[in-house]
Amino acid sequence: MERRDAFSGCHPLVQLVYFALVLVLGMFVMHPACLLASLACAAGYLTVLRGGKALGRLARVLAPMALMAAVVNPAFNHRGVTVLGHFPSGNPLTLESILYGLAAAVMLAAVVLWCTCCSAVMTSDRVLYLVGRGAPSLALLLSMVLRFLPRCRAQYQAVREAQMGLSGPPRGGLERARMTGKLASVTVTWALENAVAAAESMKSRGYGLPGRTAYSRYRFDSRDRRVLGWVLLWGGVCLWGWAAGALGWHWFPMVGGAVSPAAGACLVAQLALGLTPVILHAKEARTWKRLHSAI
Repeated sequence: MERRDAFSGCHPLVQLVYFALVLVLGMFVMHPACLLASLACAAGYLTVLRGGKALGRLARVLAPMALMAAVVNPAFNHRGVTVLGHFPSGNPLTLESILYGLAAAVMLAAVVLWCTCCSAVMTSDRVLYLVGRGAPSLALLLSMVLRFLPRCRAQYQAVREAQMGLSGPPRGGLERARMTGKLASVTVTWALENAVAAAESMKSRGYGLPGRTAYSRYRFDSRDRRVLGWVLLWGGVCLWGWAAGALGWHWFPMVGGAVSPAAGACLVAQLALGLTPVILHAKEARTWKRLHSAI
């Protein structure tokens, strides 16, 4: 269950800029220190949002995926100068390919965690607010997609409980497979009918027509300006370091890259950027604690 934190109360534009920066840095900066920093910051914010137990459950799913990415890469990527052995096919097993696979696994885990945080914070109404005026059709599509998975999961669970109440639990693998197929068919049919009904409802209300106004409860206040300035400052430092080569890193033919004061400064900037929601949450918690003690 998502928890209400300070960053979730910021303006949607601030959240959009933040998640765009951390995702771009997490996907394209392959410096090992930056990859680990991105993973740690994403895990920290997900802990704030959903708690340590939710992070543990997601980690049990991500660990096999990351391990598979780390193992599969050396089987197909044979570049590198440090040969550790040979496969039965005669292709070399190199240290560089193993390290690159591990880096790709860390990047994959970090991006999945950031996307999980983004889906928890950037709700459908926020997406609709950001792109509704310029691209109303795209906004409607995005809002429906963002709502699709959680609503389908809830509907599937409701249909499953109803079916279990009527016929009892399935016996055997074949009966279980039949029930799963039936439940999936019912859920997909419900989703398609619901999507058509939502589209017709929005059309009948005049959604997307020229001159149509829309209510918005979001206001860009002074706190949002401060947070946006903080995010742009540290994000700009990271992007500058990436563009200037201060965060350059190569995995082939040998592992090596930038280890300099500029790289250290960019790493500090990435930590400051990635930990922004955690810092805001800690600051708000400390303020509430001080006010509660004063009362």
